[in-house]
Amino acid sequence: MAEKLDDSALMQALKELPHWQHDKAAGAIRRSFAFADFVEAFGFMTRVALKAQAAGHHPDWSNGYNKVEIALSTHDAGGITRNDIDLAKAIDALAERTAAKPTG
Repeated sequence: MAEKLDDSALMQALKELPHWQHDKAAGAIRRSFAFADFVEAFGFMTRVALKAQAAGHHPDWSNGYNKVEIALSTHDAGGITRNDIDLAKAIDALAERTAAKPTG
């Protein structure tokens, strides 16, 4: 099982993920994405699902038309692990290729 990152390691890791926010209450990191339309958003979710399945690490997420909200946490570890950071980086790379628009 992956080990939960301590506060120092988490803050260092988040420097590499400027669009992700630490949700301390949920023990997760979060990011919102916006796309041109539903098809782009759903396509992005499909690509993320394939990456997550290959990594054996699955996000908590929601979709509303062109918006996708993602939260990452390793439930077995009780918080954020290196697996979450690695998946967030992979998700960011997919978002860049999909032309996600920054959100609030």
